Amino acid sequence: MGGISSKDVASGMREAARALLAVLEPEQVRVLRAVPDRLDAPELREWTYLPGPRPGLGTEGLDERQREAVDALLATAHSAAGAELVRGAIEVERHRRAQLGPLGPDRYWVRLLGDPDGDEPWGWRMNGHHLAVHVLVTAAGIRVTPHFVGSEPARVGSGPRAGHRLLGPEEDLARRLVTSLHGTARASAVFAAVPPDDILTRADPFADPDLLPEGLPYDRLAPGQQRLLERLVRRYLDRAPAAYAEECWSDAVTRGLSTLSFAWAGGLVPGDRHYYCVRAPDFLIEYDNTQDDGNHAHSVWRHVRHDWGADLLRGHYTEQHA
Repeated sequence: MGGISSKDVASGMREAARALLAVLEPEQVRVLRAVPDRLDAPELREWTYLPGPRPGLGTEGLDERQREAVDALLATAHSAAGAELVRGAIEVERHRRAQLGPLGPDRYWVRLLGDPDGDEPWGWRMNGHHLAVHVLVTAAGIRVTPHFVGSEPARVGSGPRAGHRLLGPEEDLARRLVTSLHGTARASAVFAAVPPDDILTRADPFADPDLLPEGLPYDRLAPGQQRLLERLVRRYLDRAPAAYAEECWSDAVTRGLSTLSFAWAGGLVPGDRHYYCVRAPDFLIEYDNTQDDGNHAHSVWRHVRHDWGADLLRGHYTEQHA
């Protein structure tokens, strides 16, 4: 596989973290760094995509140079398309706030885990309303889940970006798939006429595919429908840097795409409140557009083994202990 390797991504991430530290004041650095410093501490798996403060360094008090350094770090955890998506989430959130009154500064929190200058595992996260990015780096690779992006509104109704749908492709691919189903196949995929009010895993610290409906198995899809499901899965995986996205896709193919299943709830017409999920042994994907009369979308990619870099940390600590 050509292109930028995971090692190159990790190196760029390290440089971006150093650049951020270099432009912060000592007190800002203190707030940025996570306590406890052990990356597998349970409290470091606490997260939310709701409004409100988080642990870490708030972006609302940063100057332009410091904010540019945060943006550069955020970009390193994504492909070009993924970086555009998370920037879009921030722009939609600005639009939402502007509808409520004078537009204040962005409110996200950045947290540094470990030391990017050392040889030990390290990572960082950026959290705020409708954005949650979690990154871990070791010599063996990178991890970028849980990864959450939301959009309120799901369709921008006014201003220069009127009509823009940040998560439109995520919604449209799934709707194309479910509306192409008929008979018993559709009955197996559509598990409820009324969708849940939110993603089913919420902000659980550990992803559990068994929380999701069984859905319609990949093997019961026609070839064109299988390709739609594959495109939908890749849409989420391709938020990540290419090397890691390809690693996740290769793992899914090796395990067998027959392990994938797709489920839907709610209406089938654009504008209807709806929910869908993709379930696999190693990962899960959820999307809902149910709040605000179907104009408030959530999307999440979770990995059973990789969330919080648990597999890399386990390997590192086992090797270190040995």
